[in-house]
Amino acid sequence: MKIVVCVKQVPDTSAERRLTADLSLDRTIAEPILNPFDEYAIEEALKVREAAGGDVTALCMGPITARETVRKALAMGVNRAVLVSDPALAWSDALGTAYALSMALRKLEFDLVLFGMASTDAGTGLVPGAVAEFLGLPQLTFASRLEVVDNAIRTQRMTDSGYVVISAALPALVSVVKGINEPRYPALKGMMAAKRAEIPVWSCADIGIDRDRVGRAGSKTRVLSATAAPPKVAGPVITDDGTAADQTIEFLASKRML
Repeated sequence: MKIVVCVKQVPDTSAERRLTADLSLDRTIAEPILNPFDEYAIEEALKVREAAGGDVTALCMGPITARETVRKALAMGVNRAVLVSDPALAWSDALGTAYALSMALRKLEFDLVLFGMASTDAGTGLVPGAVAEFLGLPQLTFASRLEVVDNAIRTQRMTDSGYVVISAALPALVSVVKGINEPRYPALKGMMAAKRAEIPVWSCADIGIDRDRVGRAGSKTRVLSATAAPPKVAGPVITDDGTAADQTIEFLASKRML
């Protein structure tokens, strides 16, 4: 089975976030890391490979520096990695990113495409579904469990009352939620191999991307304004003077939590 995991370079999630003058995320103030949600997709791809055989490719779109970030996927155990990098791709929105990834996927052979549920720097969760639409693939999003059965993929999606089972014939695209597994730590052998690995870089011209559909100019969305989140304030303190239970119920009811 041929599996492709789409991954992203994001700013360190523990760093403070700030916007530039043009309301873009300032990516210079934090170390770049592999999107944490993508580690669950990588782990799931490796588990599918262990069960069904085949190989796993990590596909990343980003600046040339992302070539080093994506080495973590290699260290975890994927077979190879490919980076799509071109100045024309900078500041692509979710739709432009999905289009570029879909063009790269057309150049790769795959039976299954995996995504994390979202990226920590944008958090829209839109890219997996848009990629599936561009490629005409069945999309099984927000999977909390995944298995391959007789050339088909079957997933579980959690709901308020339990879960629903969704299945589709391969090839298909799946996004997975945090908690579907516990991502493995890269072993020393994997880290050493990742450092030596050659990671090809594909430009827009290499995969036939229309430059008018990507980048800032090709983006269909615009950020018009931004407001800083209000500072956190201390919550109420309930002292148990014999009425703590009543006070707690009253507070929860006021917040419509009961």
